[in-house]
Amino acid sequence: MKQMKHWQDPLNALLGAWLALSPWVLGYQDQMTPTANGVVIGLALIAAALGAIFMPRAWEEWSEGVLGLWMIVSPWVLGFSMHMDAMRNAVVSGIVVLGLALWVVATDKDYQIFHRDSAAH
Repeated sequence: MKQMKHWQDPLNALLGAWLALSPWVLGYQDQMTPTANGVVIGLALIAAALGAIFMPRAWEEWSEGVLGLWMIVSPWVLGFSMHMDAMRNAVVSGIVVLGLALWVVATDKDYQIFHRDSAAH
């Protein structure tokens, strides 16, 4: 069995599951927009994270980052920023997802666009 490349990917899969289930856990499931947003983005995050676990590619990390960024801005773009539980959940989850994805991109030399060879020429 292949060893997992990044510990952040299973955590992002768990965050995806949290986003998909959190409307019911936090009690705002009657609010259609934040509920649909959380479920759709949560499922997309699970898919991207599982892809990154089983077939690691840089685009999956960037996808996770974009999903995290979307969660950060979605309360204002979709108009549910007045629902405090939904807004806080989206923003905090988005910050964590974005941070984990950027961490992988910044620390994995295989994913760095401008990686410099450390050997002197």
